[in-house]
Amino acid sequence: QVQLVESGGASVQSGGSLRLSCVATGYIRSRFNVMAWFRQAPGKEREGVAVFDSDGRTSYDESVKGRFTISQDSAKNTLYLGMNGLKPEDTAMYYCAAGRYVADRFLPSEYDTWGQGTQVTVSS
Repeated sequence: QVQLVESGGASVQSGGSLRLSCVATGYIRSRFNVMAWFRQAPGKEREGVAVFDSDGRTSYDESVKGRFTISQDSAKNTLYLGMNGLKPEDTAMYYCAAGRYVADRFLPSEYDTWGQGTQVTVSS
């Protein structure tokens, strides 16, 4: 069974930087075609932040373009999210997700494997 474990969340000041990590354990080779980062703030729906396709293509939500970078280290089975220029509106629980057949890459229901989340809090 595949498990995703996130880490790296913290409390930072506005303008600060963080790097989130998501380690995949279990039999994962050829299991997923798409991995992504989502986030969910209190009282809001879960939203897609960044997507990494197995062919190396990346996609970003407009709200984080130019500030966040998604990357993958296949050898370490780890997905990363580099976050610069953090803003208070980036405050949320951040989740790593993986899916095999994903049509709408920013739709949570397209993903079948999720991590437990890591909290990011940005103060002004």
